[in-house]
Amino acid sequence: MKQQPFGRTGWEVPLLSFGAQRIVDEHNCTEEEAIQIVHTAIEHGITYFDTAPSYSDGQSEYRLGLSLTEGRRAQVRIATKTHDRTRDGSLKLLEGSLKRLQTDYVDEWRLHNIVTVEELDRIFAKGGAIEALQQMQAEGVVKKLSISGHTNPQVLVEALRRFDFDSSLVALSALDHHIYSFAHEFLPLAREKGVAVVGMKVMALGKLAPWYEKALRYTLSLPISTTIVGMETMEQLERNLAVAENFTPMDELERLEFWKEILHLARPETLPWKAQEWGGDTWYKRDA
Repeated sequence: MKQQPFGRTGWEVPLLSFGAQRIVDEHNCTEEEAIQIVHTAIEHGITYFDTAPSYSDGQSEYRLGLSLTEGRRAQVRIATKTHDRTRDGSLKLLEGSLKRLQTDYVDEWRLHNIVTVEELDRIFAKGGAIEALQQMQAEGVVKKLSISGHTNPQVLVEALRRFDFDSSLVALSALDHHIYSFAHEFLPLAREKGVAVVGMKVMALGKLAPWYEKALRYTLSLPISTTIVGMETMEQLERNLAVAENFTPMDELERLEFWKEILHLARPETLPWKAQEWGGDTWYKRDA
């Protein structure tokens, strides 16, 4: 699979990466199936895995850890997250993550789903989560520092102005193009600063499934480092690999036709991470 630079880090990552949120009971994926899926992904060159302690109360991390025994840990990069905005709370979360992942370090530690400037203020205040990230990096427990956001690209723009994050995980589906677009508002600054950008929400929680290959090709075609896709079955992994291993970028006319096909889906009910309330019918109102 094609390898691409991961921002200024010196790392290279595959075009397609693995979102481990779905290898859990909640998505009808058994422990045995989860291990088989992760092993097959590694065999096909997928080496970047994203997870979080909040995914099914840690089951995602636990199963990823089980899958990376027998020398596989050294073959991959793991990104996990903190959803706590304080130093002490974040350190406690990381302690649990390391145990479940069966590792003594993570390649990236990510601030999870930053929505508002007020959250940023808490993170950067005395005793805030940024202190935990910097401490763990200084101690070698965490290699790179990251931030993620689904909703408001201007908040992540402000984050990059405050701190030199190594990477960012942001919503970059074809539907996200139409409202509060990270591709338009955030990506140029991230590239200017050498911040690696990881795309997510590719299928818009399944709403783009009827256009599966187009949706995946759209995000893979963006000028970003890699794209994570959640996978809970071997069939899904094989389908994603078929696109990534035979990847041809979308040209401008293809993108235009795709946008025309899906524009009717650009609604807050379809993009709940950009709604005022999850499942609501009103767009998020941003101050920044």
